[in-house]
Amino acid sequence: MTKLADFYSYPASSQHYDEMLDADHQLRPHWQALIQPLQATSPADITRGLALTRQMIAENGVTYNVYADPKGADRPWLLDPLPLALPAEEWATIEAGVIQRAGLLDALLADLYGPQQLLADGLIPAELAFGHPNFLWPCHGITLPAGHWLPVYAVDLARAADGRWWVLSDRTQTPSGAGYALENRQILSRVLPDAMARLRPPPLLDFFATLRDHLLCLAPPDEPALAVVLTPGHLNETYFEHAYIARRLGLPLVEGLDLTVRGDTVYLKTLSGLHRVHGILRRLDDDYCDPVELRGDSALGVPGLLTALRAGRVTLSNPLGTGVLESPAWHGFLPGLAQHLIGQELLLPSVASWWCGEKPAREHVLEHLDQLVLKPTYPTQHFEPVFGANMDKALREQVIERLQNRPHTLVAQERLSLSQAPTWRDDGKGLVARTLGLRVYAVATPEGYRVMPGGLARIAGEADVDVISMQRGGSSKDVWIQNWQPEKYKPSIKHLPVRHDELPSRQAENLFWLGRYTERCEDKIRLLRATFANPQGNQTDNPIQPEAEAICREFGLLPEDGHNFLDATLPYGLVANMQSLLWCGGQVRSRLSAENWHALMNVNRRFNEQISQDVDSGEILDELVLAMAGLAGFALDNMTRENSWRLLMLGRRLERLHFFASLMAKCLTEGKQLSQPVLEWLLDVGDCTITYRTRYLSIPQTSSTLDLLIRDRSNPRALAFQCHVIRMMYGEMAESLGIPVEQDLLPVLPVIDAVDLAELDGESDRAQLERERLSNQLQALAHAAGRCSDRISLKLFTHTDPPLQAILT
Repeated sequence: MTKLADFYSYPASSQHYDEMLDADHQLRPHWQALIQPLQATSPADITRGLALTRQMIAENGVTYNVYADPKGADRPWLLDPLPLALPAEEWATIEAGVIQRAGLLDALLADLYGPQQLLADGLIPAELAFGHPNFLWPCHGITLPAGHWLPVYAVDLARAADGRWWVLSDRTQTPSGAGYALENRQILSRVLPDAMARLRPPPLLDFFATLRDHLLCLAPPDEPALAVVLTPGHLNETYFEHAYIARRLGLPLVEGLDLTVRGDTVYLKTLSGLHRVHGILRRLDDDYCDPVELRGDSALGVPGLLTALRAGRVTLSNPLGTGVLESPAWHGFLPGLAQHLIGQELLLPSVASWWCGEKPAREHVLEHLDQLVLKPTYPTQHFEPVFGANMDKALREQVIERLQNRPHTLVAQERLSLSQAPTWRDDGKGLVARTLGLRVYAVATPEGYRVMPGGLARIAGEADVDVISMQRGGSSKDVWIQNWQPEKYKPSIKHLPVRHDELPSRQAENLFWLGRYTERCEDKIRLLRATFANPQGNQTDNPIQPEAEAICREFGLLPEDGHNFLDATLPYGLVANMQSLLWCGGQVRSRLSAENWHALMNVNRRFNEQISQDVDSGEILDELVLAMAGLAGFALDNMTRENSWRLLMLGRRLERLHFFASLMAKCLTEGKQLSQPVLEWLLDVGDCTITYRTRYLSIPQTSSTLDLLIRDRSNPRALAFQCHVIRMMYGEMAESLGIPVEQDLLPVLPVIDAVDLAELDGESDRAQLERERLSNQLQALAHAAGRCSDRISLKLFTHTDPPLQAILT
């Protein structure tokens, strides 16, 4: 057999366990079916696969926010398209160990927040539990209706040089990464379709269906079940995953302000009122969840959430207080607890750990400092892991001083030589070795814990680095289990009542404003293009250039002393509006189709590319018009005709009504006669030039141009068309929500309809008076559109007016 190390110049190390190659640099049996076909693959094909992976990550908007990184929330997720292969028999051992460990930690949490017998028996030190900032006294004595203190669990594993898997850390509070694992699988189904069809890695979706079952287990049979995903917001490092999981589970993505507690029940604020929430998958840290009983300065939580949890009226995954087990200090006590609680030895042992709060452990650490890794006891500490062998004299003295003065804040662990896995080079020309870690997930079911068949493989960002962290530039891999046999478990909830009114009010408002900002950007782009992208290419001979630029300045698109419409300091400029558009899109990502999100990301990407390339202004604006048209098309064709879509369209129509009414009012100020160039400019801004030329066999006239732009209900750019659609959309939405339609809520055109547009032509005093009158009426219509927007917000997006409507209490 050809040595793969020779073929790819793969630098396998004799000091580390290599996942792909054995000690003789031969392929391990479970890698052969994956790797051998790749030996005939050219570097060009590998490069195309890497490019496709990056392209799909960009198109899908898969991000991971690295705090303090210049790219911020726009930092793309990193995925190596070469998966990690594991044999089925080895996976069975991992699976059994994860199930055992999850059950053990579940029992430990139940005791800590219940009888605390383990503390009384001296099996765990009280200082470790009660000194942990995530031990929540308000949760003591709570009885959970779902029966599990740890319904969702994740564990970080690493393989030592001897080939054995060890536990590095437990994730018990808000385990993250499962959504990224599923997205990795979706991307590889496109990048490696032949390999996936041949090897058939186990599916992951059943795991998420099981999680959904758990969240809805409290729903009575006579109530429509409702669960939500609680996120701290779009600035969180894993916000992509929050939105992705919500979309995959078919659950609303909510923030704390979207929920309210009335009595002992959690409700979701929706367009139609308050709906009872039966389950919450939280991605919010423990102490931020309830500002009433926990952290009073939290603006992210739900006041009274603990009250509902005590009453057993909501399932919370994970329950509050589970973060107390996120400390390496527990690892040294788990072997004894396993014998005491379940009468077994740990199938997946922890890395040897010593909590320095105990004198014998501290003395051992001081004697063997060079062989250990020092870590903080609590996750809230600002203390990076320190490798004893790498300490200089000054650092060593500081660590010893801390061990003597504050020993309880440090944990020492044995330093493992972690395994390495092959990873493609960025150029596709061969493989490099990177340190590997594996995060495995489990979810509670009535029959016991169920483990995701695979997980999230994480690799270090640089060679010879033992700390694996996505915050430090780490990458990820998909996990393929070879010869896996499917489980018999099937999700229990197969058919749920379909409900169309669970759109959270905050998301409803953001959808409304997404429509407004989408239209606002498109209108301003068209205005700038008509002003600066002169079809003849000669701006100096454009007779309306000064007037058009003055109007652009009135709309806030140009600085007072220049023509740079890409000035980021303009508060109402194009750059600011594009940023607002992207922000609104991120807020409602879980409500947008994949194509709609791709279109939005494409608009942002094109905009940034055009700015960075410093190309001609006309080319920039032409590109943006096409991109915005694509965005509008996806929203029009790819969204179901529900209230989400109606709100988006309402926002667009109100914004278009406000913009064009304001624009024409400015052109008619003081009753000015509209010249032929001005009329052509208006038709260009309104994208009605071809329509006018088809309908009228003459040069633009004031009366016929304004009739097309104002009264023509068949013209989707006309003001009358906007008012008609606004009334229709609002009426349909009011009917679906069961609320009365307020007739005075919507703008109408009675006065403008009464104007004789034929009187607008010419230089007579009558014509000037009629034009001035029309200008005032158009300005009044623009103000009416703004008032309509405000009243829709007050009517639909707030729940402060008594009596509050509660449904299904």
